This record gives sequence, structure tokens and C-alpha cells, in this order.
Amino acid sequence: MPSLMTRRGGRALFAWGALALALAVLSGSVLPVSPAAAADDPGTVGVATRPAGADGRPDGRTRLTYTADPGQSITDQVLVGNTGTQRQDFTVYATDAYNGGDGAFSLLATAEKPTQLGAWVRFDDGSDRLQFALDPQEVRLITFTMQLPADATPGDHAGGLVASVLEQGQQVSLDRRVATPIYARVSGELQPRLNISSFDVAYAGDWWNPFGGSVKILYTVDNPGNVALAANLTMAANTWFGIPATEPQGGSIPILLPGNSATYTFELSGVGQWVYLDPGITMQPFVDSPDAAQLLNVSPVTRDSILIAVPWLVLILILIIVALVVFFRWRRKHDEARAREWIAYTEQQAAAAALEKVTVGSAAGKADDS
Repeated sequence: MPSLMTRRGGRALFAWGALALALAVLSGSVLPVSPAAAADDPGTVGVATRPAGADGRPDGRTRLTYTADPGQSITDQVLVGNTGTQRQDFTVYATDAYNGGDGAFSLLATAEKPTQLGAWVRFDDGSDRLQFALDPQEVRLITFTMQLPADATPGDHAGGLVASVLEQGQQVSLDRRVATPIYARVSGELQPRLNISSFDVAYAGDWWNPFGGSVKILYTVDNPGNVALAANLTMAANTWFGIPATEPQGGSIPILLPGNSATYTFELSGVGQWVYLDPGITMQPFVDSPDAAQLLNVSPVTRDSILIAVPWLVLILILIIVALVVFFRWRRKHDEARAREWIAYTEQQAAAAALEKVTVGSAAGKADDS
């Protein structure tokens, strides 16, 4: 099951698919669990919850989803079961939800007092917490009421109904928590919106391969509105004149609750070292709800950045070619200069030889005359 990390190290797990309660037999408010749901190992601790219908049986819901007006009350039921092999003391309560830094749906730690949706839930006895014990493979039907305040703000509020078992260890006690998420939309003006508050990019790749790198993207998404939104993503990168540097690649982010933000990473592969790159994101938010009446049209969000990806191999080859051209030009000029010097030297030697010959001839003529 996906885990829900609390701020103080406590942990809760999503409850859907946790318990095969569909085969349970109704007996008052306590139901025996099918043997298929039992833990296999002896001495294990097991906790499970699941939404129940009016007949007290699992109704196929994966979360508790409501739409209501301020001041309205809603009554619903969940099943809490002991899937372990020993008798366990349970604590059941509601608490508030938030997004962790990585965007994970998370719940307040057990000791933290809820101030939003978690504070709206009460059980049949009027308390905000139930404590009871269950034998192995025993299930209890829990009825609760969520009373929305008259001044509840419009939009989505999120929390979780938690079943907790404290497992005592020799040195450390482990709080095993399983939760069914609760989403309540309060009527009023809705403002569905996501922002990309930061978008940082970096190129990664082998210097000797100018065509096989990737763009690593670190981006932060904020939800400044009042509607819980998930989003589908399209990442792409263009180069000179808007030419695609790679095929667009898709992704998604889970539900981001109102007032929360989260930071995600994405690696855009198959991007060459084209010197100039323009990586960008197109994010299409949507309402991820099983209730079709809660769906909304939300405007897409885009963001891009400029990235320099130096093709080192090409640059080295260019430098080598330039160096060779410069060397050969210098060598040619040097050889031409030496050739000119040699020609001048040979001409000088030839002129000196000719002058000497003329001088010797003149001297011989004068000797003959005398």
C-alpha cells in the first residue's frame, strides 16, 4: 500500500485493497474477516480499514468523497479490522492531510491536533477518538459524523480516518497506522489553479557522445487555489529555430492539496548537445475524483528555461582542426620565408661569383697588356 509519512516520523498507509471484507458476514456491528485477509506469519500485527455502505459491507470506494454546504452534517461508515495474529488495541480518529515535500499525501502525526477536516469528525459517542480491542480476524463497523462548520471556507478539504495500533518494542514503539483518505468539497466559489513556482534545468551526458544526453528538471508546483488538483505533464525541449531536440515525454503528479506545494524531478532523455536548448513543461491540471459532479475545467500551465549544452567532442575536434590549420599556415609561411632566404642567398652567391669572375678577367687582361 502507498505510505503516508507524518511530520514526526509516524506512518499511515492507504487502506484501499487492504482487506477482503466482501465475504464478511454481518453480525451486529462486529464482522469476522475472511481467512484470505489474515496475516501469514505468526505473531504479526495487522491493521486494515475500508469504507462501508449502508448494509455494513465494503462498497468498493477507495476513499471517502463528499460535497456539502457549510453547516451540513454527513454520516458514513468504515470497517476496521485486525488482520494480524494477536489481539490488538485500536485507536480510531480523524486528522488533517497535507502534502509532503515530495508531493506524497500525508497525515498529521498521531500527537498533533487537527484544526481542519479532522476536527469536524465525531463518532457515535460524541468523542473524536474511539479505543477498542479486536481479536485476530475480527472486524468492527464504525459509524462517524462529519459536521461542517457554518463558516467552512469554500473548496476542497482533505484528511484521513485513521486506525492505529501501537506496537510495543523493547526500545522503540511503532505506531502502525492505516488510513482511508477523506475529501470534502464545501460549496461556494471555486478557484482551481496550479502554479509552477520554480523550474531549474541541467544537462547531463557523456562528453564524447553529443547525441545521447538528457535534461534533468527540478520543478516546484504550488496550489494557490482552493481545489485539490492532480496534473498530467508534457516535457519537451527545442533547439535552434524551434526545432525539437527530442520527442515530447509525458508524466503526472498526484493530488496537490490547496495551500500546499511540492518539488518533483523529471529526466528528459535523448537530448543532444545542440549548444542552445529550450526545455519546457506543459502541465494540465485536473480534478482526480470518483464523483463526476466534482470535475472542473482547469487552464493549463506552461514554463520553460534556456540551457547551454556544450558539445565537447565537437568543440575538441574544432579546436584540433583550428590548431592544425594554424600550424600548417605557420609552417607554410615559415617554409616560404626560408625559401625566399635561400633564393636571396643563392642569388647573392651567384652575383658574388659573377663579380669575382669579372674581377679575375680584368686582372688577366691587364697582365697581358703589360
